[in-house]
Amino acid sequence: MIVALVFIGFVLLGMPIGFAIGAAGVIGLIHMGGDQFLAIGPSRIFNGLNIFPFLAMPFFILAGEIMNHTGITDRLVRLAQVLVGHFRGGLAHTNMLASVFFAGLTGSATADAAAFGRTLVPAMVKEGYKRDYACAVTAAGSIIGPTIPPSGLMVVYGSLMGVSIGGLFAAGILPGLIICLVCMAVIAVGATRNSLPKAERRANLREIWDVFVSSLTALLMPLIILGGILGGVVTPTEAASIAVAYALFIGAFVYRTLTVKALYTMLVRTARITGVIFVIIAFAGILGWWMSFERIPQLLAETILGMADNRYLVIAIIIGFLLIVGMVMDITAILIILAPVLVPLTAQVGLSPIHAGIIFVLALNISLMTPPVGACLFVLSSVTGEKLERIAIKLAPFLVAEVAVLFLFAFWESAALFLPRAFGFAP
Repeated sequence: MIVALVFIGFVLLGMPIGFAIGAAGVIGLIHMGGDQFLAIGPSRIFNGLNIFPFLAMPFFILAGEIMNHTGITDRLVRLAQVLVGHFRGGLAHTNMLASVFFAGLTGSATADAAAFGRTLVPAMVKEGYKRDYACAVTAAGSIIGPTIPPSGLMVVYGSLMGVSIGGLFAAGILPGLIICLVCMAVIAVGATRNSLPKAERRANLREIWDVFVSSLTALLMPLIILGGILGGVVTPTEAASIAVAYALFIGAFVYRTLTVKALYTMLVRTARITGVIFVIIAFAGILGWWMSFERIPQLLAETILGMADNRYLVIAIIIGFLLIVGMVMDITAILIILAPVLVPLTAQVGLSPIHAGIIFVLALNISLMTPPVGACLFVLSSVTGEKLERIAIKLAPFLVAEVAVLFLFAFWESAALFLPRAFGFAP
């Protein structure tokens, strides 16, 4: 109990989540056996980070930074616009489809929200959309980024739980596309009622082809990453390094917008983002070891199974727990702390590790757009100046739709494992 109180207290005082986890873990070690147990801390920190697939994370982040800097956002938005811009609510549909294209480059919800918050939201407002609605559409689409691979959250889960990252990447493709289609359906349903504008004319085939050709270099990167991993040619770490090399080549020699100064700035930003994640991972190793020592995973499993032994009810309880915790805590920290606790429970009710992984990833990604600490909401509020609570209100129908998609893939195992099985990652 004292460990939980220390953790909650430090978080409420505004301490960074990584250090709050570390402080709680140290208290846990002292509570276990006094000062001598502190000697265990450094080894747990080292072991928590000494996982080779973690190298993929900074490479994927850097590749996304480079491709984002080269001006591909405008090309991808233009491609999405010529494909779906002629529908009523065309720019809202464009925003959603562009999120799918953008997902294969950055794998980051906040990067998506920041990029489109600066470009598409002002364009939508200029076309007659209300700003809070434009922000809500952007937030709803932003979680497609870390769902469709490459996804940093999947790399963390796969590395910690010993699950195939390629299998998780394959499992994320279909839910990401379904989220896009469901959100576009929500836009279409409300388009007439909200009098959403549409393009004056449909793009002809020549225009579509020209825009597609200009976007081809950007679209090739996710194909290279996924094709290499799913085809068994390269590991996720090797694919990430190839993505960086490809992004450097495109930025320097094709688009010719990459400078040494800009590259230095992107390297610094990548180091900062990676550093924050790795601090959380490192200190969570101490807290996780303490939880294992105290048999907390077993006690939690016994408690949940005591409440219900029905498979679907257990899954629903886990999803509800993840969504609630995700509203008040960093999702990477949640994954690192709770995955070792809850995944064994999902195994007891017959879920494969890949199926459990996609449930975790979808639930935590949805938490990025739920108040009070949804990261995407804060990014959009900061970038656009719109009030967070107004964005959250307009997000409600999208949130319901995405939670429905989460339960669909949680309960329908064949759909969740369709692509992993097709590529040989799951039996």
